Amino acid sequence: MSNKELAKTYNPAEVEDRIYQDWVENEYFKAVPNSSKEPFTIVIPPPNVTGQLHMGHALDETLQDILIRYKRMSGYNALWIPGTDHAGIATQIKVEEMLRKEEGLTRYDLGREKFLERVWDWKKQYGSRIINQLKKLGSSCDWSRERFTMDEGCSKAVKEVFVSLYNKGLIYQGSRIINWCPHCITALSDAEVEHKEQAGHFWHIKYPVKDSNDFVVIATTRPETLFGDTAVAVNPEDERYKDIIGKTLLLPLTDREIPVIADEYVDKEFGTGCVKITPAHDPNDFEVGLRHNLEQIKVLNDDATMNSYAGKYEGLDRYECRKAMIEDLDKMGLLVKIEDHSHNVGECYRCGTTVEPIISKQWFVKMKPLAKPAIDAVKNGDTEFVPTHFEKVYYHWLENIRDWCISRQLWWGHRIPAFYCDDCGEMVVTKEESAVCPKCGKQMRQDPDTLDTWFSSALWPFSTLGWPEETEDYKYFYPTSVLVTGYDIIPFWVMRMMFSALEQTGEVPFKHVFIHGLVRDSQGRKMSKSLGNGIDPLEIISTYGADALRFTLATGNSPGNDMRFYTERVEASRNFANKIWNASRFLLMNLDIDNIELPKQEDLKLEDKWILSKFNSLTKEVTDNLDKFELGVAVSKLYDFIWDNYCDWYIELVKPRLYEKEGSDKETAQKVLSFVLVGSLKLLHPFMPFITEEIFSKLPTGEKSIMISAWPKYNEALNFADSEKQMQIIMDAIRSVRNIRSQMNVVPSKKAKLIIVAEDTSVFENSSSYFEKLASASETVITSVKDGIDDNAVNVVVEGATIYIPLDDLVDREKEIERLEKELKTLEAEIKRVEGKLSNEGFVKKAPAKVIEEEKKKGEKYAKMLAEVKESLSKLK
Repeated sequence: MSNKELAKTYNPAEVEDRIYQDWVENEYFKAVPNSSKEPFTIVIPPPNVTGQLHMGHALDETLQDILIRYKRMSGYNALWIPGTDHAGIATQIKVEEMLRKEEGLTRYDLGREKFLERVWDWKKQYGSRIINQLKKLGSSCDWSRERFTMDEGCSKAVKEVFVSLYNKGLIYQGSRIINWCPHCITALSDAEVEHKEQAGHFWHIKYPVKDSNDFVVIATTRPETLFGDTAVAVNPEDERYKDIIGKTLLLPLTDREIPVIADEYVDKEFGTGCVKITPAHDPNDFEVGLRHNLEQIKVLNDDATMNSYAGKYEGLDRYECRKAMIEDLDKMGLLVKIEDHSHNVGECYRCGTTVEPIISKQWFVKMKPLAKPAIDAVKNGDTEFVPTHFEKVYYHWLENIRDWCISRQLWWGHRIPAFYCDDCGEMVVTKEESAVCPKCGKQMRQDPDTLDTWFSSALWPFSTLGWPEETEDYKYFYPTSVLVTGYDIIPFWVMRMMFSALEQTGEVPFKHVFIHGLVRDSQGRKMSKSLGNGIDPLEIISTYGADALRFTLATGNSPGNDMRFYTERVEASRNFANKIWNASRFLLMNLDIDNIELPKQEDLKLEDKWILSKFNSLTKEVTDNLDKFELGVAVSKLYDFIWDNYCDWYIELVKPRLYEKEGSDKETAQKVLSFVLVGSLKLLHPFMPFITEEIFSKLPTGEKSIMISAWPKYNEALNFADSEKQMQIIMDAIRSVRNIRSQMNVVPSKKAKLIIVAEDTSVFENSSSYFEKLASASETVITSVKDGIDDNAVNVVVEGATIYIPLDDLVDREKEIERLEKELKTLEAEIKRVEGKLSNEGFVKKAPAKVIEEEKKKGEKYAKMLAEVKESLSKLK
């Protein structure tokens, strides 16, 4: 096989790693500031360092790579920054599980320092796994710039931002109701809580009024929090309870007394109109408690077991306590009723445990001042969402935002840069590694908590470019161009990057936010470990190749919408790759030109003008689609053009010219075939980088690599609208003739005369060879009058013409009559059999309805076939 030939079949496993290595060695992915070029920057949504490539990553990275390759070929200085996220909770849990299973140890057995050493070891061992998997996909990231959210530069940016926000009064420490996960034993931000509908109950409980036989009835979904009640509230306008405001109640199961207070927060119409107030365990109650100066009593331990405030229930799990106390209340006659109640319950997004709203001293970011500029930036069009309707999700979160709880009770992560003096109580926030008390000179103790993972991820678009230093990279590549991400992390990540960037850099972090949906299984279910329906992208790549997977993910992509993943679609994508390979191989075997250029216009034949004009329009449309992020639309147009127009039509149309010994017709055909193939490969390259590079390298382009070649441009000189229209009519005519021959079971080898009666005969001028080659024509007569045509000639109508085919040319009349009469008898016998069954009372009574219905359908089908056979016979006789 010569250097310029392609192997008989395309084998992705032999090609992909070799090509990827070439790209890396030639530094084609690398980007450095260059003032003569316009930058185009994407930062990768950093996958968790714990992670393995799943189908969501594969979609995310494919879409980004399509955009970055397109822009690189379009002349932009395209930079795609890769990296991974330290993923606080997820990584710590993974390492803790490993320690427990393999060594029977907890993190507390090791202590903080030794435990963190183990996490860093784990990161060294597994951290590069997902990066290597991204390479398998063909990701053209600048790997020399790979970042990690806890590397030196990112850590420096985190401290800079924390100290800056603290000094501005935008970070504070305070006791607030936070979301607490008793399994992960840490605080969660609102965005880390997933709300799900759960079947629960309303427990109606009597609270006796002191020194009276009266009582009030409260309804609660969390009776175990009763031990933290510090009041019962009623609405001041509620006539039912005006007399008891200010009175004292006896708190059941305790020896405490609590007041009845009046507060407008209480909805008179909901429940009994009396609300138990537990300031330490409910955000609304917390606010009521502040207004009325109520005590805050926390009744749960960090693992959701009851503490000493629960009396005899101390040490019980929250749900065990609930069961025991309800039984006791019932025995005491204080349980009025239990009502079924479906309600929204918050669950930890990591482990699915029901979270507890709990009072806790934590660090918070004051959100209202930061949210407004982030809302305005999208409203002003500085950052645009694709599709635009996802702006609503973004606005909803920012307009209803609570202060962001950023402290986590974890060891793995960025440690909070606050230091405490145990002697005099002084606190210092500093970027330094340690601190000495400014008041008493003693060494200070650092806050043990770490920052929410999303705090560092929020800085990713600028921390990865060298901020807070004014580096050349930062000045040139920032703000970035587009963020590609799933709709599920708009609240976690997108809005936090927006307000962080605006506050720290004074600019939006990206111009566009391109939102994609989730990859679901073929039944539309979310892929998950519990369902066991996950599809491993690496297995798909090893079976079908990376190009087939990428093409499938792009084909199914419509901005913002979920897509279903079918293995059959990957097979279709592989078939498409094989189609291109075979067409390219055919061309290379018939190519003897040594450079690719357009022929002179006067040398172009009708089919040449048609394919060039179609390709020219394709270039314009695909470019326009990519600019609008309509990747799925672009790829389906490429598929149709390459498969249908180029392979199935143009190659077949020009084969006779290629087989000529020599001449300008042959050379023109080679030039057009090569020009269109090279252009099509370039348009397809962002979607299928490997196969396009392998084919491109065998063609006489004079270019080093397809990925740094120039993107095709629309050329007005190649707009042959009239030729396109003329060729389309001829193609429709060929298609119609093929269809009628197929209906009549005429084999392609049987030639038949065609008489084309056209209003304008010039349309079909010089088209005889097309009909002979592609419509099995023995000869083609083009006329404007219908003279001398047999009445029984078969005809088909196309735009501006009718095509007649003498019947005797298509079939042997006597043999066809014989065949049809035999078919007639068979059908009549089948119809008689069906009618016999359906008129048999015994059959109709006993047979299942489905069987009867099937027989009726058979009868209808045979009757239709019989009518068609009779019509065919009447034409022949």
